[in-house]
Amino acid sequence: MPEHVSILQWAGVTVLALGAAAWAVGLSRALRRGRFEAVAQMPGPVALPALPRQRQAAPDLESVELTPAERDAFAGLVRQFAEGH
Repeated sequence: MPEHVSILQWAGVTVLALGAAAWAVGLSRALRRGRFEAVAQMPGPVALPALPRQRQAAPDLESVELTPAERDAFAGLVRQFAEGH
């Protein structure tokens, strides 16, 4: 312990350090509790106000019937990719 620092100064530093640690623990617990309560109270998905609303969830699925020649060509492509070309 340095000679020019009094016991009261050391006690003050200790009290301030303990107070800061207690404040940090209390703040983190309060923020964590508030976050969990807020999530529990949400009715559904969270909408972000900065993003525009989407008109529909996804486009309708489409399917096209392939001719036998197109099926053969596609099978040839799949074989080429499978062989590594």
